[in-house]
Parts: sequence; C-alpha cells; structure tokens
Amino acid sequence: MRKLFIWLPLALFAVFFGLFASGLLKPDDRVITSKLVGKPLPAFELPAAASDRPGLASGQLATGQPRLLNIFASWCVPCAAEAPQLMALKREGVAIDAIAIRDARPDVDAFLARWGNPYARIGLDARSSVQIALGSSGVPETFVIDGQGRIAYQHIGDIRADDVPMILKRLEEAR
Repeated sequence: MRKLFIWLPLALFAVFFGLFASGLLKPDDRVITSKLVGKPLPAFELPAAASDRPGLASGQLATGQPRLLNIFASWCVPCAAEAPQLMALKREGVAIDAIAIRDARPDVDAFLARWGNPYARIGLDARSSVQIALGSSGVPETFVIDGQGRIAYQHIGDIRADDVPMILKRLEEAR
C-alpha cells in the first residue's frame, strides 16, 4: 500500500500532462459562428452617419444581389487597418454599406476623408442597438448579405488582404 502512495504523485502528473498535451495537439474550435447566419436581417432604420452618404435601412439590403454590411467606428484602429481591403473590394465591384457605431458625423467624415469611403450608405447606430441585434460583438465586423436580405456569413475582426478572396467567394456563394 505504501508503494502505491509513492507512485501516486507521478501518476497524477502523468494524467495532467496527458490532458495538457492533448489540448495542445487538438485545440478546441475557436471559430465563432453567428446564430443569425441564414436568417433575415433584423428590421432597422438608421440616420445618416456621414455628410455625403444617406442613412441605412434593413430593407435597402434586400436588393436581389449580395452585398457587404460593414460595422465600423471612426475611433477603431483595426477599422482603419481594414480600409485598404474594403477599397479593394469596392474596386472589384462589391457593393458595401456600413453602420457606424457610437460615433459622431464629423468624426465619421474625418475617418472617411483619411482612409477612403467604399460605402454606398452609412447608418449611425448611436446606441449600438442594431449592432447588438445583428449579434455583432465589436468592431470591425462584416456581414455578407444575400439578395433576399439574409445574413449569409459573418466575418469577425478586420478584413486582411488574405481574407479578400474568401470574402469574394462568400459573396459569390450568396448569389
């Protein structure tokens, strides 16, 4: 019996080490899948967030053609980092609308003047109510909206250059 107690700490260490090693070799899936993918956009109507663009309503996103809905803010550093990729998507002919979160029109105007404006319409969600209804957890986030106004895909975080082909593919799949 005494010999068992001597080996018990080593056995416990081996069990914990095995659990730790299995977590490193086969990590949990960390991809967040929105519960709203495949469902219609929640109804909303937002005032204009920029001086030279109209506001945005959910009905305007059911155009028969897929488009992007980008959630951003002028105070968001990753939003500025993704601006070149959004401009590249616009050059590819992608229709992009946006929702500015907890922002002010002069700040949105300055952001767009500095980083470019790929958006057709920009709605101002001053209290983040539409952002929350969309299941968005932060900025930036981008949604692929199919032609019927349903969410086809949710991209969490900034769009990087290597994400552009995947976004284009998701748009094509949403046709």
